[in-house]
Amino acid sequence: MRIIPAIDIINGKCVRLSQGDYITQKIYNENPLEVAKECEANGIRFLHLVDLDGARSKRIVNYKVLNEITSKTNLKVDFGGGLKSNEDIKIAFDNGASQITGGSIAVADPSLFMEWLAIYGTEKIILGADCNNRKIATQGWLNSSELDVIEFIKEYEQKGIHYVISTDISKDGMLQGTSNELYVEILNKTKIKLIASGGVSSITDLKLLKEIGCEGAIVGKAIYEKKITLKELSKLC
Repeated sequence: MRIIPAIDIINGKCVRLSQGDYITQKIYNENPLEVAKECEANGIRFLHLVDLDGARSKRIVNYKVLNEITSKTNLKVDFGGGLKSNEDIKIAFDNGASQITGGSIAVADPSLFMEWLAIYGTEKIILGADCNNRKIATQGWLNSSELDVIEFIKEYEQKGIHYVISTDISKDGMLQGTSNELYVEILNKTKIKLIASGGVSSITDLKLLKEIGCEGAIVGKAIYEKKITLKELSKLC
């Protein structure tokens, strides 16, 4: 299972939110590159970078942070937030992203999302399936829909998607454990490569996600609040 630390960006700084609420933002580092370098120094190979300014602005904003990390480390970066046009996705890949995650765009403009899948391929495009009470949420989780998360994933699996990041918003940033029942259901009803996100609070959580069959697990607040050390994570890589 891939271990994937998360860096969320607001105003160029490394922050974390609780349950996606921008009011709860807490700055952990003024320089995201320092965080990325520390991850790499501890044997981490992957990074989940989220442009929270971009998610609100509906366009990529913090691409310079992406470029700085990809040009000064060897981390393979999955980038998401604000990718709403062909120009946005080109900027992301031109600035070093290994993969991009599209969530809101997959809801608002499925044809454009499928165009990206056709152009860049299934290894480059990740479906973001973030949900609250099983309903897909969009625009940095500011908006909700009536789309059931399982049906949403199954529909895109039929269209060729291989990778899915699914965050249970109620768990995100709460350090109270992961949404294992949901992940088991997703894996039982699809054959996608599932990357779990939200609620990781301990090494035990990660071991359970691996047992369930997740392809990857994103770890955020647990690192910044020192519930899990990067050295501990490196042993799972």
